Amino acid sequence: MFFANRLDAGRRLAARLGHLRGAEVVVLGLPRGGVPVAAEVAEALDAPLDVCLVRKLGVPFRPELGMGALGEGGVRVINDAVVHAARVTPAELAQVEAHERTVLAERARQYRGDREPVALAGRTALVVDDGVATGSTAQAACRIVRARGAARTVLAVPVAPADWTDRLGAEADELVCLGTPRDFFAVGQFYEDFSQTEDGEVIACLDRAAARLRASGRPTGSRRGPSEAAVPEGREARMQAGAVVLRGRLTVPAGAPGVVVFAHGSGSSRHSPRNRFVADGLNRAGLGSLLFDLLTEEEETDRANVFDTGLLAGRLADATAWLREQPEAEGLAVGYFGASTGASAALWAAAEPGAGIAAVVSRGGRPDLAGPRLPAVTAPTLLIVGGDDPMVLDLNRRAQAQLRCESELAVVAGATHLFSEPGALEEVTDLARDWFTEHLAPAPS
Repeated sequence: MFFANRLDAGRRLAARLGHLRGAEVVVLGLPRGGVPVAAEVAEALDAPLDVCLVRKLGVPFRPELGMGALGEGGVRVINDAVVHAARVTPAELAQVEAHERTVLAERARQYRGDREPVALAGRTALVVDDGVATGSTAQAACRIVRARGAARTVLAVPVAPADWTDRLGAEADELVCLGTPRDFFAVGQFYEDFSQTEDGEVIACLDRAAARLRASGRPTGSRRGPSEAAVPEGREARMQAGAVVLRGRLTVPAGAPGVVVFAHGSGSSRHSPRNRFVADGLNRAGLGSLLFDLLTEEEETDRANVFDTGLLAGRLADATAWLREQPEAEGLAVGYFGASTGASAALWAAAEPGAGIAAVVSRGGRPDLAGPRLPAVTAPTLLIVGGDDPMVLDLNRRAQAQLRCESELAVVAGATHLFSEPGALEEVTDLARDWFTEHLAPAPS
């Protein structure tokens, strides 16, 4: 398997990706060499093109050893095991992050100019490089696009080592590669022309892709319209919950009337792309959000914990207590957004005496798992279910009959359990935004 150059590789790779055409896909090239390959793919799929900017966080005294990575939008992926083993202090980690974030911002300005990053929330992120060697950059890129809200991640490269699926299979929903030769030593050995890609070529690829979409009369997704608010910058958070420390991200826009705490479903985390999509929509509407992990990584290995509604509700209550002590959330109303099994935890926690929860929204939830707690819920509750999710729809109807508070059941036509259909998650976001905007008011002083 040999390629004349990156353009040849891109055209041949595009031929294998035709099934993604029209699938709400955004093509993301890894600078610099992956961008010309990605540009050919984007043109063939008639999709937006952007760069996926990744900065490795190297251990201070051993920079080649990665202890994490940074992406745009405040996204950070930290390898706690490496940080712990290398005995990196919080101050040292913060110093490395500050430097790499500055470099990241400079690269973004250099490549895009005044264009905003293409929005990924709820869409398929197609990550493209000119090849995979160790896979560390591709791994970080996949994690970053998920954290930016991509509903589905596809990693596509022209060439990779034979064991690349073992290394990266858990990082993407789909892996695509044209060739995996056993005599692999370096990506460049499979290109006749593997000369270095210059910054100017990256910029030209992005400009041509933006011009192509403008000429077709479709938005490029790269520039923010005058009526579109930016998602405000949040901050990483750590909160004590009994004997464990949970990690999360708190975002509170200026003047927010309240903060919505997210309870994710089984097998998910604070990085849930669907919850992040909804949280971004709430943030743009001026509402705060707290996304956090209900369980530690070690606890998640025991599936019994994932379905322990009492345990999860307790964690939610602990996170709420922490939130109310934060300066930016002082005096603000608190709402709960629960997805799947997280909805039962949200309702369970809201039913606790003195919980003081202003509103609850359930997305594709299992409120039935809150059982006898349902009649004790006083917070106005909105149950959102997909019209093509009959079992869960029936469970929600039965649960609503047990509620004694103000409640509504909203059915999203044509949606299944994950709301992955075009426009479904946007409808969920609109419903949640309107419910919380109506019911969240500053708590009495």
